[in-house]
This record gives sequence, C-alpha cells and structure tokens, in this order.
Amino acid sequence: MSRVEAFEVLGDPVRRRILELIAGEERTAGEVAAMVGDEFGLTQPSVSRHLGVLRDNGFAVVRQQGTRRLYRIDASGPQAAADWLDGLRSAWEQRLDALGTELARGSRRPRAGKAERPRRTRPRS
Repeated sequence: MSRVEAFEVLGDPVRRRILELIAGEERTAGEVAAMVGDEFGLTQPSVSRHLGVLRDNGFAVVRQQGTRRLYRIDASGPQAAADWLDGLRSAWEQRLDALGTELARGSRRPRAGKAERPRRTRPRS
C-alpha cells in the first residue's frame, strides 16, 4: 500500500471511527457494526465493507474465535501514514525555523499587496 492510499483509507470518517474503537481493545465485528451503525446510520453489511477496507489495507487484523470475528488495529497502516508525514516534517520545520529567525531579527516585511501602516510619531514638546 502506498502512503497516499493510507490517507485515502483514513479519509473516511466511518473508518476513522472504527479505528478508534479497535485501537483501544479487540472488538467483535458485531460490536463494531452495532456501535458504528448507530452513530452513522449504517447497516451491518456497510460496516463490514469498511472493516474489509481497513483489513485489506493494513489497518486492521482479524482472527476467528469460534463463530466470532475479532478485530484489532494493525500498526502497518497507521505507520505508512506517519512515515509520509515524517517526510514532510523536515520541510515545514525548516520553513518555521527560517520564519522564527526572520522574526527574531525583525527582518520580516509585510507581504506584497498589503499597505504598510503609517508610523506614529511622537508630538514634539
């Protein structure tokens, strides 16, 4: 799975909610379907499709226990998203560091197109 696909998976609020539910503890498909179904007004088959997307893309793992399917979070999907963000982190940290340096030196100029405010002068005594 590419890092971009990881964000496509996370882009859906239903899948994000499912991840929140299974991150804390292992849950049965029925528990997830009941909780998410109530919150989002979805049917059990719809929730099952979301669970399948999470499983197929490395965000969830499932194990059989008798007739029950137990889901828990799989770290590989969230790790792909975190890796992608880490790649951007150095770029935005460099820009923020440069901005901080400019502000500390007082060399930050107004953006083009914005008029500079007139300076107030002290009245002479």
